[in-house]
Amino acid sequence: MSRTTVLTATLCLLALPLCALVPPASAKVLEVGKGKAYAAPSDAIAAAQDGDTVRIDAGEYYDCATVTASHVTIEGTGPDATAVLTDKVCSGKALLITNGKDITIRNLTLQRARVPDRNGAGIRAQGGNLTIDHVKFINNENGILAGDLPEANILIRDSEFLRNGVCAAACAHGIYINHVASLTIERSKFYGTKEGHHIKSRGHRLVVIGCDIADGPDGTSSYAIEASNGGTVIVRDNHIEKGPKSENHTGAVVIGLGGVDQPTPEIVVENNRFTVDGGYSSYLVVNRTATEAMLKGNVLLGGAKALDGDGQVK
Repeated sequence: MSRTTVLTATLCLLALPLCALVPPASAKVLEVGKGKAYAAPSDAIAAAQDGDTVRIDAGEYYDCATVTASHVTIEGTGPDATAVLTDKVCSGKALLITNGKDITIRNLTLQRARVPDRNGAGIRAQGGNLTIDHVKFINNENGILAGDLPEANILIRDSEFLRNGVCAAACAHGIYINHVASLTIERSKFYGTKEGHHIKSRGHRLVVIGCDIADGPDGTSSYAIEASNGGTVIVRDNHIEKGPKSENHTGAVVIGLGGVDQPTPEIVVENNRFTVDGGYSSYLVVNRTATEAMLKGNVLLGGAKALDGDGQVK
């Protein structure tokens, strides 16, 4: 071992916390597209190692992939999510399957996922933390389906979920997240969901802020937001609309209907605009937990009512 190597190793041992923060020098950018190193997203994703970035040129790719590396970013390079993965699923599950930890998926369109059991997804989350940033999910059975990942945090922001959902043997949804540490959704749009819920979560914490959640004239969704098993619920500054073809008129934000199996320290639903179209009535909040829901500053239009269950309306 050279004197230089020994000196470098000694310095890193003396400043171990600082050295741990330095990203690996081997992290690479893998480019996908015509004339690039990789013709298909799946080829680049298969080659990616921890810390790498996969950049996909605009275009339509009949492709799917499983992400096994961790700390990976997969992003489209074109404007407005014009890198599109469509029509092909991997392992009978999804267009993208995330098995690694700390994955970021950005600026893509994921569309038309179909599988024989009618539970196909744009993204199947099976690893650790996941960030979805400016991604469009169009006409999938599930937009996102996440398994039981009790330590994972899922963040979705500035994304669109259009015409996802189906109820066959079981229901698929705009988003279906099982037991995770937290699900946070910010500034995203859900529109025209079919039969299932726009958002279904079994997580310990659910936060939905600044979103537009609407059936429109043809959407047939059930609930706008379901926190099936309780947990912290924060729903703030959203526009929520139940349309004339909604297949469940019970309520928009429904909590605990699947059986409360986790602590529910708070339920806050505030500054939302809730509209019911179609000549029927529906509650903004249906609360089936023992925790009082706090409703503040909400605007109710059409056949909208405030609260069914324990809580206060201010």
